[in-house]
Amino acid sequence: MISNQILQNTIDGMKNIARVDFSVLDSEGKEVATTSANHESYRNIAAEFAKSPADSQEIKGCQYFKIFDDNLAEYILVVSGSGEDAYLVGKMAAFQIQNLMVAYKERFDKDNFIKNLLLDNLLLIDIYSRSKKLHIETDLPRVVMVMESDTKKDVNVLEIVRACVGFNNKDFVTAVDEKDVIIVKDLSEGSTAKDIVKASTAIVKSLEKEGVTGVRVAYGTMVHEIKEVSRSYKEAKMAMDVGKIFYEDRNIIAYDQLGIGRLIYQLPLPLCKMFIKEIFQDKTPENFDEETLTTINKFFENSLNVSETSRQLFIHRNTLVYRLDKLQKSTGLDLRIFDDAITFHIALMVVKYMKYMETFEF
Repeated sequence: MISNQILQNTIDGMKNIARVDFSVLDSEGKEVATTSANHESYRNIAAEFAKSPADSQEIKGCQYFKIFDDNLAEYILVVSGSGEDAYLVGKMAAFQIQNLMVAYKERFDKDNFIKNLLLDNLLLIDIYSRSKKLHIETDLPRVVMVMESDTKKDVNVLEIVRACVGFNNKDFVTAVDEKDVIIVKDLSEGSTAKDIVKASTAIVKSLEKEGVTGVRVAYGTMVHEIKEVSRSYKEAKMAMDVGKIFYEDRNIIAYDQLGIGRLIYQLPLPLCKMFIKEIFQDKTPENFDEETLTTINKFFENSLNVSETSRQLFIHRNTLVYRLDKLQKSTGLDLRIFDDAITFHIALMVVKYMKYMETFEF
C-alpha cells in the first residue's frame, strides 16, 4: 500500500500551495503524516469521526474527511480552518490522496502478479486472465534484467531503480528477494541486442550517480509472450551467476554470451574433480607460478599466436617456446596444438568454477 513517506511528501506539497496545515491519521486516530504542530489534538476526534456515518464534517475549527479503500475508511484527513475555502481545499486534497491510493494499489497488484510470473507460481490460464484484468499486454517482446550491487541494505536500491527506469505501463521493476532488483523491460519499439546493452549501461550509470556501487546487470533472451517471461528471468539469473565466475571484469552480461561457461556451471562437482585429476594429475593451476599463468592467459588472449604473445610479454620468441615446452612436460598438454589448448582452457575454467562453488556451504 501507499507509504507514509509518499503521504508526507504529498501533504507537504499541498501545504506549500494552499497555505494550510494537513494531517493524515488512520481510522484509530494514529498519526500517519502531518504538517501541523497540533496533530495530537486531532486523534480522539478522528477516531470518533471514523465511526460516524458522515464522509466529511467540520469539528472545532477543522475539516475532517474520510478516505476510503474498498468502502472502508482507511485514512482520516484533517484540514486546519473552517468555511467554504477550507472545505474545498480539503475535498481536493482528499481526492488527490484517494487517487494515489488507487494508483499504488494497482501497482501493488501488478507487482504481485509479476513476482508470481517470474517465479512460475501461476497456471497458464491464470497468467492470461490476470493480465487482462490488470491491463497488461500479453504479446509484447520483453527481456528480463537482473541487477545486483554492493550497496548497503539501508539504501533503497529498488526505489532508485524505479526512478531511473521511469514509470510506464509496459516496464516493471520488482524484487523477489533482498539481493536482486528485477526489470521486465518492454522491447516493443523494435529494440535490438545493442539497445538492451544501451539500456543496461544507462541503468548502471544512473545508479552510480546516485551513489550505488558495484552495480552488475545480467539479462536473458528476448521473449515474445508473457508466459515466457519466467524463462528469460531464469536465464538472467544464470547469466549473473556465471558472469561472477568467468567474467568478473564485466558489469553487464548477457545469457547468450556465456559460451562454454554456461555448460561448466551446470556440471556436478564430483565430475569436475574427476576431470581435473585426469588433466593435471596431482597438480592444479594453483601450483603454477605467476609467470606461467601470465604466459598461458596471454597466449590464449592472442589466439595461440606465438609471435604476438612474445611481443606483448616483451620476451624473445624462443623464451616463450621454452615456457610452453616446460608446461607440456609437466602437464602433457601442448598449448600450440588446438585440441590441447581447448582442453587446458576448459580445465582452467572448471577450476575457477570449483573454487567459486567452494565458497558456498552445502
